[in-house]
Amino acid sequence: MGLVHFPHALAPRTSSIASLLPRAPQTLEETGLPGPFLADLVAKTLLQAAGAKLVELATRLCLGGALVGAVCQAMRRDGLLEVSRRGEQESDVVFELTLAGRARALDAFSRSAYVGPAPVTLEDYAARVRAQTPSEPVTLRLARAVFADLILADELVDKLGTAMNSARPLLLHGPAGSGKTFIARSLQRLLPGPIAIPHAVLAQDEVIRLYDVQCHRPLDADDAALAARAPLDNRARPDARWVACERPVVSCGGELTLEMLDLGFDPRAGYYEAPPHLKASNGLFIVDDLGRQRVTPRELMNRWIVPMERRHDHLTLRGGARVEVPFEMQLVFSSNLAPGALDDAFLRRIGHKIEVGPVDSHAYARIFASACEDEGLPLDDEALEHLIETLHGGRGRALLACHPRDLLRLVASRARYLEVPPSLDPGLMDWAWHTLFGDDGDARRDAAASDSPRRSS
Repeated sequence: MGLVHFPHALAPRTSSIASLLPRAPQTLEETGLPGPFLADLVAKTLLQAAGAKLVELATRLCLGGALVGAVCQAMRRDGLLEVSRRGEQESDVVFELTLAGRARALDAFSRSAYVGPAPVTLEDYAARVRAQTPSEPVTLRLARAVFADLILADELVDKLGTAMNSARPLLLHGPAGSGKTFIARSLQRLLPGPIAIPHAVLAQDEVIRLYDVQCHRPLDADDAALAARAPLDNRARPDARWVACERPVVSCGGELTLEMLDLGFDPRAGYYEAPPHLKASNGLFIVDDLGRQRVTPRELMNRWIVPMERRHDHLTLRGGARVEVPFEMQLVFSSNLAPGALDDAFLRRIGHKIEVGPVDSHAYARIFASACEDEGLPLDDEALEHLIETLHGGRGRALLACHPRDLLRLVASRARYLEVPPSLDPGLMDWAWHTLFGDDGDARRDAAASDSPRRSS
């Protein structure tokens, strides 16, 4: 599972990061969190910190200092906290746990070791996800503009843009090496603006960790100065329990199982990890190499039939209770298998089947030129003609988008080994071809019909 970033992605359509985030809660009631839960979170934080200033507690819990101060005062009245030192300002007060408070913290740790930003409620999270669902249509002009720097046929770009407008799952199919995975991840370019993602969600008093640095890329914090000013005053301040991020791209390949699509409970930590498709909310969730997972396409579709139709999913907590979560993302399947090889019931629920096949010689030449620049090789028209006409044509191999980069990477590495200037010498090109394909000159089956596991698109 991974997140892919694109250097040519559209600039955020929102001028201020702060405007993406909900307004910070002004009262404890507005957090939606139970008082005992907040007291436990403060106690666990102080147990780890061995005493902390009020401003430090507020920063760790991502709540306004006034709100955390109110929790601490209630805990003082209950004999759980004491003030060990006062400063010139209210924010400099240092709290420590009493013996009763330490016992409370240890008991809370035995149930859940979660310490960090206060979660948001499941209801607030679901409302935010639905509000962030793309509403602006993808137009031909937009699609052509955002893919202008990629070497994609206009017909393919138009199919992709149309598919994104339908908000239904789409299937990219074609031979290994045709660029399906790259194209799938590039669909992020068609999604509008950044979104807000919470650090964690509270569902029936259980913490679900959602924000994941492996899946979510935060925006540059242009408004970070807001957090440093007036630490006890949270008026007009964005809610720090949320992170402004680019829309996520989460991908699962052959490792995907049905168990991964439910909440993952860590008994040692005592809290849950959100499944990958929940982390992909408001973004892209890509099932790569469809047909090679441990779970069959039929089982996968059976798991998602209701979520795809109703736009929500049900996840199970350890006690057997089920919670409803949003199912709002663009679902993309990528497969080396032809649609006819997949289950009919699966195909009926896929809105768009888009073939990604070999490229024409003009596109191949553009990819070749780009790969030469990346590898520091001089562009040579004769070498390109030799590659297309003699090697591809003579050996019966289709022109796939992956071939120029794969071959030229081998040429460059061979030149470094031989301590010769990098060039497209025919001998080096032939060596790279044989190394990549193990091709002895016999005609091979056309790559468009191949489903070899050698390379995953």
